[in-house]
Amino acid sequence: MNSPALLPTPPRDEAELLQRAQLLAGQTFAALAAQLGLAVPANLKRDKGWVGMLIELHLGASAGSKAEQDFAHLGIELKTIPVDAQGKPLETTFVCVAPLTGNSGVTWETSHVRHKLARVLWIPIEGDRALPLAERRVGSPLLWHPSEEEDQQLREDWEELMDMIVLGQVDRITARHGAWLQIRPKAANSKALTEAIGEHGEPIMTLPRGFYLKKSFTGPLLARHFLL
Repeated sequence: MNSPALLPTPPRDEAELLQRAQLLAGQTFAALAAQLGLAVPANLKRDKGWVGMLIELHLGASAGSKAEQDFAHLGIELKTIPVDAQGKPLETTFVCVAPLTGNSGVTWETSHVRHKLARVLWIPIEGDRALPLAERRVGSPLLWHPSEEEDQQLREDWEELMDMIVLGQVDRITARHGAWLQIRPKAANSKALTEAIGEHGEPIMTLPRGFYLKKSFTGPLLARHFLL
């Protein structure tokens, strides 16, 4: 990889970030990787986060794996979203880790989910597995923030899911709970357990969970913006 000095610095403002994102549109992963001296993996089985990292490097994101937004100084989170040939999302979108303990006093307004979704730069990417990774292209960006109606529905989902966690029902939560927001296990393997609250208030060990946006949310969002 080239010297880090050659990597883009964080964008000064929202306009510069959007301009950088627009310059990526239409380019292949191979072209973008070559510009940074990176090798393109054969597939994403062992490099699941590679595409997101590639886009982050080009845009000058600074958060890395930290809990803050990718462009914390701008209050903007970056989300790459794999789509099919019709522009429809191919998978759910990870938002953040779901806290399973220490949730007394947490509200939607102060929640990590709302913080992460306050302002999002969506970047669609070609996700058709029949296309070699190097040949897949980046789509046009969308800078979004939730409307009052969207915020209200996300709040209702979050409150439903958090109530279940607080009441010791974490192991009853399925992907069907929540209209737009869901909670799913997020772990490298079944041995990666974390502490949670059981039905009688006792400490239990369970798989870590994450908040995800369902395709029923991201699909219409992209369709409205790109007139699909």
